Amino acid sequence: MIKILGFAGSLRKDSYNRALLLAAQKLVPDGAEIEIVDIGSFPLYNEDLEASLPAAIADFKAKLVQADAILMVTPEYNYSISGVLKNALDWASRPYGSNSFDGKPVAIMGATSGTVGTARAQYHLRQICVFLNAYVLNRPEIMVSSVADKFKDGELVDDKTKQKVREQLVALMAWTRQLHKD
Repeated sequence: MIKILGFAGSLRKDSYNRALLLAAQKLVPDGAEIEIVDIGSFPLYNEDLEASLPAAIADFKAKLVQADAILMVTPEYNYSISGVLKNALDWASRPYGSNSFDGKPVAIMGATSGTVGTARAQYHLRQICVFLNAYVLNRPEIMVSSVADKFKDGELVDDKTKQKVREQLVALMAWTRQLHKD
């Protein structure tokens, strides 16, 4: 069983990105499971706290290490990722020498009301993953645009988008197996 840890970089209660993450959890193929963690309550990263990590951060880092793969769902704020997502990534990569993303297979998706479907945020997140030494799945990319047409009452209803999400999860499972060949 491939254990995927998923989280969304949005705090909004009715976030389309959180709804996309929940849809992925429902669409995950046999042989994998997605555990969702909420990163919204994390304190702001502060190096002074590294010697004694806050409990939520220590738990998050442990879950990342134990996971076989990671699924990040990002909104796009000002052509980039959200502050809450960046904060979680900063905590996960610290203290120096304790990068919880090191060598992890990662899939990225995002949803927005705009027409570019979080493309700029996802490409920025890919740049950050280079530093994290995380191995980002290249294809398929999931950039959900025009969300009002694809979600109803917090549920993903667009069949084409559901199919692409499932395809990405299948690809993430294969990528994880490939990277974990020993």
